[in-house]
Amino acid sequence: MGNVLAVVNIGQLVTLAGPPRPRVCGELRDLGIIENAVLLIKDGCIVAAGPGEELRAKISHAALIDAKGRCVTPGFVDAHTHLVFAGNRAAEFEQRIAGATYQQIAAAGGGILRTVELTRAASENELLTAARLHRDWMLRAGTTTIEAKSGYGLNHATEIKILRVLNRLNDEGPIRIVPTLLAAHTVPPEFAGRREQYVHWIAEELIPEVAAAKLARYCDAFCDDRAFSVEETRAVLSAARRHGMGLRLHAEQFRPGTGAALAAELGASTADHLETASPATLRQLRIAGVQPVLLPGSVFALGSATYPRARTMVDMGLGIVLATDFNPGSSPIMSMPFILSLSCLQMMLTPAEALTAAMINAAWSLGLGNEIGSLEPGKQGDFLLHEFTDYRDLAYYIAAPMRPRIFIAGREVTP
Repeated sequence: MGNVLAVVNIGQLVTLAGPPRPRVCGELRDLGIIENAVLLIKDGCIVAAGPGEELRAKISHAALIDAKGRCVTPGFVDAHTHLVFAGNRAAEFEQRIAGATYQQIAAAGGGILRTVELTRAASENELLTAARLHRDWMLRAGTTTIEAKSGYGLNHATEIKILRVLNRLNDEGPIRIVPTLLAAHTVPPEFAGRREQYVHWIAEELIPEVAAAKLARYCDAFCDDRAFSVEETRAVLSAARRHGMGLRLHAEQFRPGTGAALAAELGASTADHLETASPATLRQLRIAGVQPVLLPGSVFALGSATYPRARTMVDMGLGIVLATDFNPGSSPIMSMPFILSLSCLQMMLTPAEALTAAMINAAWSLGLGNEIGSLEPGKQGDFLLHEFTDYRDLAYYIAAPMRPRIFIAGREVTP
């Protein structure tokens, strides 16, 4: 028989069942809800999800979990994080409260470069210990899959060290980790005045090594006035594509014209941030099939009011994604439920649209939509048994200390 688990008496089962692609337009509001449901899992994979009366005969030899009328959803898929770093930037948090901007702090040697300094000095095991803590914070809030970037090394030893930590975390489980190379995060001090050489090193030396060793599935770059130009970013991502890596791109966070059109040109999987992207650029992304990854947490934490135009994106037919952008500076936020609340209150998404963007659409953005993100037969049994009966409570109760029961591949896990 194998290991069979049946979750019974589910009041509201949010399956997110639907077409095998990112959901767009009105599809974002179709959660595939089944009431009075049963979820049946065998050897870690879902074998059935349906009304209880239809599946009653199939659960006679299963281990039972009584949901007691509560809500069950897929686990969250956080598709943009900076999981591995040393230290924090609480001092800069105070500076921003006092009026300093993110750009001013970076220009004074803070920001990303401060975290680079701390991360370079940390050992691999020290980074692993810190990253486990960050991972467990996310797990407690219901995140079961995490995309995680390097980018706080900016030299060979530390970028490889960060990617090794991410692969070690993935191997030890229970959360699936999807590693991304982000050496093009900013120019390190030792390459000041030699930007061209740094870009060449990433494109011609680091990317081939990382790709050959399969240390990262994706390559990302930060295209911005204080990071990399469109042409520099093109050189990095074109090299990654030649070496078989998927592409992601930080774009148009602070100024329009910084990279979203390039994401469309190169056929990137995602364009992330997009706070300042124009409707014309968004049309390019839709035509190219690029998914926008929206990061309202960084807008909130930076004290900005310029949120991505999520409603415009939905109306245009883009397969939007929500993620935390968890990092030590601009978004020290690890809770996907809080991101749902922000997206509803500040970007005017409905709770259903937000849930879809944070689960199945996020899974598709990582090339995992056939494996996770919804509760359908054949997919991995990653699900949350909530304390409430209505999925809208995830967004409605803002920053509530919710503690769902968390299951990954059909096994309950405790952070």
